[in-house]
Amino acid sequence: MGAGHAHGGPAPAAGGTAAAAYRRRLRVALFITLAVLVTQITGGLLADSLALLADAGHMATDALGLGMALLAIHFANKPASERRTFGLARAEILAALANCLLLLGVGGYILFEAVERFIEPAGTDGALTAVFGAIGLVANVISLSLLLRGQRESLNVRGAFLEVLADALGSLAVLLSALVVATTGWQGADPAASLVIGAMIVPRTLRLAREALDVLLESAPRDVDMAEVREHILAVDGVVGLHDLHVWTITSGMPVLSAHVVVTQQTLDSVGQERVLHDLQLCLGDHFDVEHCTFQLEPRGHAAHEAKLCH
Repeated sequence: MGAGHAHGGPAPAAGGTAAAAYRRRLRVALFITLAVLVTQITGGLLADSLALLADAGHMATDALGLGMALLAIHFANKPASERRTFGLARAEILAALANCLLLLGVGGYILFEAVERFIEPAGTDGALTAVFGAIGLVANVISLSLLLRGQRESLNVRGAFLEVLADALGSLAVLLSALVVATTGWQGADPAASLVIGAMIVPRTLRLAREALDVLLESAPRDVDMAEVREHILAVDGVVGLHDLHVWTITSGMPVLSAHVVVTQQTLDSVGQERVLHDLQLCLGDHFDVEHCTFQLEPRGHAAHEAKLCH
């Protein structure tokens, strides 16, 4: 009987998806990460520090994760095509999920190596480890400041942010363990710090994985109350019913909505349809951060003989 779409809420960033606005910051963070990676590998070998090498290993996954995030932004902001009508926006979510797998792998490896070090302690140079740990901590804090705002807007950027955050905490653990080794001579502080690093990685990673899977499974966004959306649509003048309401997310910052809206017979002429569509779009644009809305207007009783494929 009628259809319409509107773009409610804030417009996407100039580059397309929410993550695109942070492309330059991701590049800077990647450069910093690569520089610290080389520094920490050198320091870990010189000081014979598992905690420092573990942190370097995490830095390597940070670099890979940041690289994947940048690559995903590149593909996600390519224009839509006849075959891929939403473009490749989901590439950012896939990158976030890949980051989760990387983080879980690194966390598991660090925990395994830490247990091995408890069984067979190594002679770690505490003073040298502290120097390289401090370098890593400063670099990670700089990278975190670059990505802090973007992680609130994009799962892709959040994946990169969490990698850097875990590494910053890891660098702090390395620094503290090195100070313990240097002042007390207790070599167990080094693998203990590695255990802390591994334990910090897993919970945040699982949380990010759950959010990414919610997007891939087309769950309603967490900040959208479906009952409230339904209430607002039914409150529009001329609307008497609603069914097949769906809200999902293409990628971070790109939620979409579709619904079959039952209207009175008096609103089915072109003027009435235009008014109802305008009111629906204005209502959702004002109250909900939904990027794209599609409505099918239909009379009472239409759903009873509607094709099953429409449900």
